Amino acid sequence: MGTLTAKDVEHVFESLRKGLVPERGIDTFAVGIEKQRGELHRQLELAGGGEGTIKFLRGGYGCGKTFMARLALLDAQERGFATSFVVVSDNDLKFHRFDDVYRKVMTELGTSTCPRGALSDILDRWIARVEDALIAAGEDEDAADFDQKVQQRLEADLASLTGGQAPQDFIRVIQTIFRLKQAGEVSEAGALISWLCGSGNVAAASKKVAGIKGDIGSRDALDYLRGVLEIVKAAGYNGLLIVIDEAETILRMRSDSRHKSLNGIRQIADAAGSYPGMLWLFTGTPEFFDTRHGVAGLTPLHDRIRFLKQGAFASLRQAQLELVPFDAERLRSVALRLRELYPSGTRSVLEERVSLDFIDRLVAEVTKGFRGDVGVVPRQFLREFVTQLDLVEENDDYVPMELYGFDPSQISPVALTAEEQQRLGGASDSASLDELEEGPELIPTEDVW
Repeated sequence: MGTLTAKDVEHVFESLRKGLVPERGIDTFAVGIEKQRGELHRQLELAGGGEGTIKFLRGGYGCGKTFMARLALLDAQERGFATSFVVVSDNDLKFHRFDDVYRKVMTELGTSTCPRGALSDILDRWIARVEDALIAAGEDEDAADFDQKVQQRLEADLASLTGGQAPQDFIRVIQTIFRLKQAGEVSEAGALISWLCGSGNVAAASKKVAGIKGDIGSRDALDYLRGVLEIVKAAGYNGLLIVIDEAETILRMRSDSRHKSLNGIRQIADAAGSYPGMLWLFTGTPEFFDTRHGVAGLTPLHDRIRFLKQGAFASLRQAQLELVPFDAERLRSVALRLRELYPSGTRSVLEERVSLDFIDRLVAEVTKGFRGDVGVVPRQFLREFVTQLDLVEENDDYVPMELYGFDPSQISPVALTAEEQQRLGGASDSASLDELEEGPELIPTEDVW
């Protein structure tokens, strides 16, 4: 665990106050998931060793899928990987269109030094390594033809690294970006980087400079992603982790879009091994994986990634990695970690008032408010807990054990997820799942990209 800056600590607590998973610093309170985290480390080792691989995180609401995925992203960056964190949305991401997926992957492309939109930085690092290699081989960097030799080397390296599968437009655009940057035409180079990231808003004049027309299409996007992956590795990174979070959103799509999206995941799973150095990590609920409207309805995908369990035991190394619900002990452990991390000017007072007895009471009251379902309470519990830390820090006379009482009716419905509202109302997920499962459904196998 690295040392957190004061800014990182503030980010952690600001995120928790809003009911969000922090984007950094989360390893400081990651408890009860050591085995699952170890399996994802193993997957990263496979990718770093030249394998292409895919993994699926399964768990119900409140199990910490997004937390685990964010933690995997941080662990990957710490191990020298580039990363991308994409959330499935039925608004701005049509998963059955891979040009959409590609655009989101590139928008969220990041490294340990550049959190988002890192393609330009990665390209610069790769080009610098090419220039250094030429100079080491005896080329004169001040020679008039040095830039031309760099462009030739870029083309040769890309053709070699991708086995000749890199689209010619991909190579041409990268060469043009290099030439424009060398000429000081930064804005034109930036426009072509945007095009390479999948943007559909690049002016025709900018595209004309590189001799390209149109935008990156759905059927070409996988080849472009292969080219980006090879550039990432050529720039000195160990590989690329792509997280696809909240795959269960696909269940809410229209049937035709849902079918195509599931077939898209099948294609990714089938092709994963041919992308050495890339790890795909999908997160989804059991309903996404186990119902006929989801993965279970697409036999080729279900057969490949189905979840197997022997009683209470499930292998960590199978395609689906299970996250189990929180229990009271794990909530208590997380709270103690956060109390230790909280930036307090009166540490002894904080620990005296937010005592272990109070933490136990808080766990019990929040759980009771959500009908005894410990598994669904982590997000609201952490918001309540951070609020208590804040109140103690801000008020000399605030004593939580005397003054605190959890009243779920005071929580705005807007601040609750659908699952949390169901628990507060005493309902379960069974009704919606039964409705979803009405009638047989077999998802047609089709190539959509």
